[in-house]
Amino acid sequence: MEIIPLADLTASTVTCSTCAACCCQLEVLLITDTGVPQRFIATDDWGGEVMLRLDDGWCAALDRDSMKCTIYEKRPLICREFEMGALECIEERRGITTAYR
Repeated sequence: MEIIPLADLTASTVTCSTCAACCCQLEVLLITDTGVPQRFIATDDWGGEVMLRLDDGWCAALDRDSMKCTIYEKRPLICREFEMGALECIEERRGITTAYR
């Protein structure tokens, strides 16, 4: 596994196999019904539905061993629109101390 310096992260260096799932630590508002199972839904301080995050800060639907979404086909709209390798993805990944290729 090759370590990619954070400054060198680009859309071409971010792939499914190198994904650090850092977006799975963001708060995800549920604004449409995609079929997210109820066990993964929480209510925020303002009464809105959000994806449940566990004590470690990661989304409850994230498999900690594979770092892949366990409800990928039913993931929220925001997750569907968060494009791997896009500017927002790169910015979130730069928040992690190392990236792997």
